Amino acid sequence: MPPGFHRLIAAQFASALADNALLIVTIALLVEQGFPGWWAPLLKFGFTLSYVLLAPFVGPLADAVPKARLMAWMNGVKMVGVLGLLAGVHPMAAFTLIGFGAAAYAPAKYGLVTELVPAQGLVQANGWVEVSVVGAALLGTVLGGLLVSPWLLGSGLYAAARESLEFLGLAHASGLSLSILALMLVYGSASWLNLGVPDSGARYPACTLKLMPLLRDFSEANMKLWRDAEGGLSLAVTTIFWGFGATLQFAVLRWAADALQLPLNQAAYLQAAVAVGVVGGAAAAGRWVPLRAARKMLGFGVLLGLLVPAVALAPGLPWALPLLVLVGVVGGLLVVPLNALLQHRGFCLLTAGRSIAVQGFNENASVLGMLALYAVLLRLDLPIITVMSGFGLSIAATMALLWRRDASRHRAAQAKEQNAQNLPDSALL
Repeated sequence: MPPGFHRLIAAQFASALADNALLIVTIALLVEQGFPGWWAPLLKFGFTLSYVLLAPFVGPLADAVPKARLMAWMNGVKMVGVLGLLAGVHPMAAFTLIGFGAAAYAPAKYGLVTELVPAQGLVQANGWVEVSVVGAALLGTVLGGLLVSPWLLGSGLYAAARESLEFLGLAHASGLSLSILALMLVYGSASWLNLGVPDSGARYPACTLKLMPLLRDFSEANMKLWRDAEGGLSLAVTTIFWGFGATLQFAVLRWAADALQLPLNQAAYLQAAVAVGVVGGAAAAGRWVPLRAARKMLGFGVLLGLLVPAVALAPGLPWALPLLVLVGVVGGLLVVPLNALLQHRGFCLLTAGRSIAVQGFNENASVLGMLALYAVLLRLDLPIITVMSGFGLSIAATMALLWRRDASRHRAAQAKEQNAQNLPDSALL
């Protein structure tokens, strides 16, 4: 890997660690303030909204300034959102601001990886990125569970810190104030790491900042990537995967509470089981799956969907834990090669920042749609086992259709090539 790559990974890990831990802490804050359970997925909805609404702008922004510097600035924006939580701002509003920082951070991060790493190293680099993302999700959920655990919140240290923060006018009587403050320090460390990542030296032509030309340019870039055979396939898979993954994150928490009677701090550790599996699957894909073989991993998408009803129907924790780890392994094997293929095609067809912005728009629109549907289903009081099984089977069916469509297209292309080779020379003139 090129110089500065591992510092970029460390910065990404720290920022994502704080994101995942803060989600658990903010869910606990909602419970503390008496909000109903269906507000929890709306936190992620607000966080993701900026990814969709700002997609036409964050790509050009990432291409306009050195990407590592932009990433440091956006961690600063996240710190402002955390301060909002401390100051008593509505958790939804504060989390939406943090999502704004994350939305501008993402194209800079993935764009810088594409600029720093040659094409033949992209699967390996994406393996590193996904291991850091999922490792941060793993440790972030564990850290979040620790920060909301009753024994820590009831300690003398927390009581003294809470009194000090209330004296400064920051805590507004929340028992979670010190937990929130600790996560702001993690964002600060991520910003410091970003500032040490070297500039790739890549520069792009200046583009207009006018609204309509930006929207038109983004729409054209979006259609260009969807119409590309490999780009459209990989974009469809990653779009479905990330929407499904975001929904599963909340479904596992609800399922653990309803089916296993686990409190929030312990239910968060079940998310960690999925993350452990994804780390293993991502590492295996980065090591053994070359870029040219990415399309062959579509079968894992079908398996991923079929595993979710098995988890939902698991009779107890001893059965659920290995199944959740297996869900993670299969997800890592699926998403890392397809994500690398998508980045490669996007970089060939568009600029690094624009291709990642298009990817982020589609994937996070899927997150918004699936989370909204999930919140509605909870609001209707459907059993969580029914909801999880329905989501899983729908994902399996959709992945099977994509797999079949790609196989048909590949056979047609091979037949066309074979026919061209069999034509006599006179027919080719």
